[in-house]
Amino acid sequence: MLENQVKAKLRGIVGDAYFKDDIETLVTHSYDGTPMLQQLPEGVIYPQNTAQVSAIMKVMSEHQIPLISRGSGTNLCGGTVPVQGGIVMVMHRMNAILEVDMQNLTATVQPGIITKTFIEHIEGLGLFYPPDPSSMAISTIGGNIAECSGGLRGLKYGTTKDYVIGLECVLASGEIMRTGGKLMKDVAGYDLTKLLIGSEGTLAVITEATLKLIPPPKHKKTMLAMFKDMYGAARTVSAIIENRIIPATLEFMDNPTIRVVNDFAKLGLPLDMEAILLIEQDGEFETVERDIARISEICQEEHADQISIASNQEEALKLLTARRSAFTALARLRPTTILEDATVPRSKIAEMVQQINRIAKKYDVQICTFGHAGDGNLHPTATTDARNHDEIERVEAAFEEIFEEAIRLGGTITGEHGVGLVKAPFLEWKVGSAGIAIMKNIKQGFDPLNILNPGKMFAKESRRRVVIDHV
Repeated sequence: MLENQVKAKLRGIVGDAYFKDDIETLVTHSYDGTPMLQQLPEGVIYPQNTAQVSAIMKVMSEHQIPLISRGSGTNLCGGTVPVQGGIVMVMHRMNAILEVDMQNLTATVQPGIITKTFIEHIEGLGLFYPPDPSSMAISTIGGNIAECSGGLRGLKYGTTKDYVIGLECVLASGEIMRTGGKLMKDVAGYDLTKLLIGSEGTLAVITEATLKLIPPPKHKKTMLAMFKDMYGAARTVSAIIENRIIPATLEFMDNPTIRVVNDFAKLGLPLDMEAILLIEQDGEFETVERDIARISEICQEEHADQISIASNQEEALKLLTARRSAFTALARLRPTTILEDATVPRSKIAEMVQQINRIAKKYDVQICTFGHAGDGNLHPTATTDARNHDEIERVEAAFEEIFEEAIRLGGTITGEHGVGLVKAPFLEWKVGSAGIAIMKNIKQGFDPLNILNPGKMFAKESRRRVVIDHV
């Protein structure tokens, strides 16, 4: 229970309206986008500027109270669940675009701006910010940075870390630190900017970000390739890359996902296909036309059953929107949807999907798979019911085996969702004991009192996804 003197200090910093500890607010901020994880905080605070964040952190440090910073809470790793109580800091009031620098092609923003709002603003200026997480309509730039979000354009353009070149952040002590800047070259010491990206709020509170912008592509073309043979689809992915073609988007959906997405988006997709590839290329007109023509040839060589090219931008957008809606579509099937995140080398996609299907059958659970075939990042998604504890136990066992398979195939336990609570028990599988020790030392250096998002990344080994009994 938060002491009254602490509450008074916090209200004194942000004003009475922006510190809340009523039960409705606490419950609202007790969970994020990850199912079956919940813990009440002791208060929720809404800072307006960096100075307030600094003052808040000084109070947190003085009283050694946990602080969990969050944007919209769309993460899927339990990254913003306040598992040790404390204060949840919501960054939505800090949502300004501070500057768009047309000479340096950078934008400086506060962390609470909605990603799609920022992208639309930038595109209105004739510029391009490529990271496009599927949650961009509601996720924030700050949350994208904390989790190092990816997206459909990751294969060609990279992910959030490739576009963040400078940060302002507040340390656990309340000190304000700046890293990087508008520089395209900067090797002065360790790269603290990159270290903070994907640190999931465990090292500092991000209060400002400088983002790299690029000129937009002049032309786009979108196509679907449909396969009755899973390996044909997988071979096509490898062959496209082998032909030195890097599509802007190269997405994969398996048969269960095709069925659900088709029902959701009314696309008229053939339901007897084992896999569909959604491919988009952008760039100069001649390059796009040449690449799409060659990709079509490759699909035919790998015995694609059907190939279709969007005839206009509206049709292309409909296809892309359908893929982005895969999670939403799957969520309609059962009360609880658990979307996971495993990455393997591109050459192992077919084997990984085959293993996922084998594991799902072994544990008698429903798992659909879609994802970013171009970079090997797959999203096996279980549709289940949290009230069925026996089934949830089998889902947990299935995902643990899926992560084992990903590691065995040379992959990793997460490609873009982060570690948070969900993957903490598996982090050592990927980075080893030495890697864990180094990471803990880094955490200690930034946050010696362990008050920034405690319990994440380094949760006890025995921690597993659990069903919370709601009060």
